[in-house]
Amino acid sequence: MIAAMGGRPIGSLPAGITGISIDSRTIAPGEAFFAIKGDRVDGHDYATTAMANGAALLVVAEAKLPAMGRITTPMIVVDDVLAALGRLAVAARARTDAKIVGVTGSVGKTTTKEMLRTLLAPSGKVHTAVASFNNHWGVPLTLARMPADTDYGVFEIGMNHPNEIRPLVKMVRPHVAIITTIAAAHLGHFNSLEEIASAKAEIFEGVEPGGAVLLNRDNKQFAYLERIAQELALPNILTFGQHAKADYRLADFEGSAEGSTIWAVLDGETVEVHIGAPGRHIAENALAALAVVSLLGADVDAARAALADLRPVKGRGERHRLSMTGGHLTLIDESYNANPASMRAAIALLAATPPQGAGRRIAVLGDMLEMGAFSQKVHEELAGPLLAAGIEHVWLAGAEMAALRDALPDSVQVEYRATTPELVEFAVRNVIPGDVLMVKSSLGIGFGKIVAALIDNYPPLSDTGR
Repeated sequence: MIAAMGGRPIGSLPAGITGISIDSRTIAPGEAFFAIKGDRVDGHDYATTAMANGAALLVVAEAKLPAMGRITTPMIVVDDVLAALGRLAVAARARTDAKIVGVTGSVGKTTTKEMLRTLLAPSGKVHTAVASFNNHWGVPLTLARMPADTDYGVFEIGMNHPNEIRPLVKMVRPHVAIITTIAAAHLGHFNSLEEIASAKAEIFEGVEPGGAVLLNRDNKQFAYLERIAQELALPNILTFGQHAKADYRLADFEGSAEGSTIWAVLDGETVEVHIGAPGRHIAENALAALAVVSLLGADVDAARAALADLRPVKGRGERHRLSMTGGHLTLIDESYNANPASMRAAIALLAATPPQGAGRRIAVLGDMLEMGAFSQKVHEELAGPLLAAGIEHVWLAGAEMAALRDALPDSVQVEYRATTPELVEFAVRNVIPGDVLMVKSSLGIGFGKIVAALIDNYPPLSDTGR
């Protein structure tokens, strides 16, 4: 660690560490604590907490050392803690023979990453992030944590500005890079979908020699992305999707509220695949994941079998059956994040889930953030998919959702509240047996509080994720 990070040791350093942490609250005994200075908090202020919770080693900045007080835990002192973590990440990548996958896209990154964790597990030891660690600290942290004997490493790489993916993918150096899709996310920082595609295409720049890129053949930005990949002289540009020319093709789809079945053309053979999580968008991500398994030379048959046991990721389609007097309600938790494309997918998921008895399908929607000058338009345009899906009950909160409230016709029963807490209170009081609620917003709106309040007030019958 000292050599990789260019640091200097203070104290009697341990022979080794059990892991790497940047959170003093959750650090486990024997781990190294990296005192990263973030936008809101400085890790150096929590060094004593990390020490009390069992940190075996602290990595701190030279400039902060005079203010560290009487720290007795051994330290490695570096110029900049985040930069040092990046250097450790590069060293971890250099020492492994693992096959590496990089995943980006406007929608479906975390779902695809989690699918690959499950699908590659029968073929070897898989390393990937414990959560959606896809930014300038999450990627190097995940990379630095990678054991030397890893067989497959899967790294989610996100962005909301140009030039964010480029330095991260050069650390990751994937053998296969996927762009799940290009959609209207972070529009406040870009002028067009093509600009978003250009930023996502930065992932091509880190692909290992002889590696492959996998693109969504159905996406409108496909030709633009393909051209960039060709200009970089990437030798293996492969595609997935419904398109007749897709290398990995979705031939047919049959969905239900509990899961779906697809017929996929993989390596020239049509196979039937059962997926344990519902939604066409999930099926498309599954096709991409199966394509990656094939490209890596892993066990495709075992991966297909694993998809049957797939469950939605928390906050991304996780289902709860909640008991109440007279029956139960179904809660679909899509509260992790939102943009126009994922909103449409979630509305389709709600439409595919039948209510019971006198119950209603209810879309509980909050603001999509980072839409910039496009915000009013993209919120208004959600009226179309809601009406097409036959959703007659819409509960809204947030300043931007006023645009959708005004765009919906009188045939839809709309409840609008200015703030999330107000909608939390309304939702808890107004659900009835048989209801199906789908809760979705950008993370910053805090719609997870609606999910938590409903679960607190109406005990889960079975938290199966279905």
